[in-house]
Amino acid sequence: MNRRAKIEAQLEAAPRDSFLNYAWAMVVAGQGEPQLGIERLHQLLEWDSQYVPAWFQLGQLQAQVGETDSARQTLVRGIEVARRGGDTHAEGEMRGFLESLG
Repeated sequence: MNRRAKIEAQLEAAPRDSFLNYAWAMVVAGQGEPQLGIERLHQLLEWDSQYVPAWFQLGQLQAQVGETDSARQTLVRGIEVARRGGDTHAEGEMRGFLESLG
């Protein structure tokens, strides 16, 4: 069973598990399906808006597929979530990536 199938099996038991949904999004994006990853990260953030890694990865995937304006908006929101949660490392990474987008 490959990684994607393993995560999908785990998601059947815990469909709203933030980490599993995040991991699935990263796997499918890495398999050449970034739009599926973007869709899943949007879903994840609808029910767990405090899941900081999802904000950063969503912004990166949006930039990857040419959705630069959306990526900027995502990163601005993610920076705020990270700041409020005291996650200075993630905040700094997102700020750096946002600056690289120009």
